[in-house]
Amino acid sequence: MTRSTTYLTTSIPYVNSSPHVGFALELVQADAYARHYRLLGRDLRFQCGTDDNSLKNVRAAEAAGQAVADFVGSNGDSFERLGEQLDISNDEFVRTSRDPRHVACVHSIWTACSGSGDLYRKAYEGFYCVGCEQFYEPSELDDGKCPEHGVELELIREENWFFRLSRYGDQILTLIEAGELQVTPTHRRNEITALLRRGLADISVSRSAERARGWGVPVPGSDEVVYVWFDALANYLTGLGYGSDDALYRQYWTEDSERIHFVGKGISKFHAIYWSAILLSAGLPLPTSICVHGYLTVDGRKIGKSAGNGIAPDRLIEAYGTPDALRYYLLRHIRSADDGDFSKDRLDAAWSGELGGQLGNLANRVLALLATTFDGVTPEIPESALVRQAQQLCEKVHQSFGNYELHIGLSEIFAYLAEANRVFTKQAPWADAKALAGEIAAHERTVTTQRLAATLAEQIYGLAIVARCLLPFIPRSAAELHSKLGIPITTHYRQPIDVSGRKTRANSVLFPRRGTV
Repeated sequence: MTRSTTYLTTSIPYVNSSPHVGFALELVQADAYARHYRLLGRDLRFQCGTDDNSLKNVRAAEAAGQAVADFVGSNGDSFERLGEQLDISNDEFVRTSRDPRHVACVHSIWTACSGSGDLYRKAYEGFYCVGCEQFYEPSELDDGKCPEHGVELELIREENWFFRLSRYGDQILTLIEAGELQVTPTHRRNEITALLRRGLADISVSRSAERARGWGVPVPGSDEVVYVWFDALANYLTGLGYGSDDALYRQYWTEDSERIHFVGKGISKFHAIYWSAILLSAGLPLPTSICVHGYLTVDGRKIGKSAGNGIAPDRLIEAYGTPDALRYYLLRHIRSADDGDFSKDRLDAAWSGELGGQLGNLANRVLALLATTFDGVTPEIPESALVRQAQQLCEKVHQSFGNYELHIGLSEIFAYLAEANRVFTKQAPWADAKALAGEIAAHERTVTTQRLAATLAEQIYGLAIVARCLLPFIPRSAAELHSKLGIPITTHYRQPIDVSGRKTRANSVLFPRRGTV
């Protein structure tokens, strides 16, 4: 089915601390898709944001001795700034404690669910993890502790508003099995369907104002506060003006739009099950796709604020002078849907050995030789095996996006570059350039010139293909490579690649060595 519009979102992180490199993984994955879809010509809207209203934010502010609003505001600023530092191309950034549209959106969804008869009062006692912002059944605990954070849980006794989650399990399961709600990859889909087959219990969707310290979205007509997940999930519609000015909502959250969430595996249940049920209750369309990535780890341990092993992404970006080193590493060396270990040494090897050693070195050698032999102007593109291989590259990269395997797309690009380097070395065009600089017969000069022109032209053409394919992944470096090749940055994949007769430049190194982190 061809969709009229595409709406793409990241999850919204808690702001109980400054961002670590683990969240950068989700940002760059979602941004690569956003840039890819724009190059396909899609009408796309891309949203990020922060989850300001969680209890863990309140607890962290108290521990820091700060007013909650000041604490949340400062940390929220750092998350918004990270997106700018990583060249994330989002159209909207929703901060749930500040956005004037958010309360109206939450209240509109709440009222709709109430109108469906899915909200009711109930006294409740249960074990609660502030880190997860959820209640756990005793059977779900790991030696009496939270299975996600490994900490003791709090016993909570309250009378709350409850949501009839149990009413929607079979319907959600049917939608997933029919492919109307896609959960990617398959093993995450299987986890969700297993939960649904076991049956769902109703969930609390409010907390006392006392326990929330008065922080959060108030329950309509009550002195309680809306449970953080009901509040947070609504952000996807807040940014579209649902409940206030809904022009964007009617454009991007319709039955014929594509609606894609990027989330980490720890919160896939909330998106695939809780959010879907809330939307069904409110009579609203569901997301069409939920792409679930794994955790970034250090020495096999999940990177996390509470784990004390967080790595500041802004320091990494500063060390390399560009976000593209980190973007490339996360997109190529972390499998898109799985956990992956982060290493500063491997990051540096990816920058210097792959981007610099394979792509940068090839571009620098070809451009330098072209400058001295053809005044930097690209000759006519020949028919050759290398040209044909380059022409197949875009489709391979497109397939990697369709399969949620961005690491495969980058591997295909660098497999081509390995072949291009091999061919260039085998052809040894510098020998032809040296011969042309000396005294040779006219016929031999013609043959040598043609051979050198074909060698350099096929390399320039391949580099132009690579530059286009890299635009979603490392946009800043891809734009610089376009400039070196003398070609405009494409706005659509369908635009022809025309390098013949273009004036190139070879005045700077594409991926210079950087300072240590």
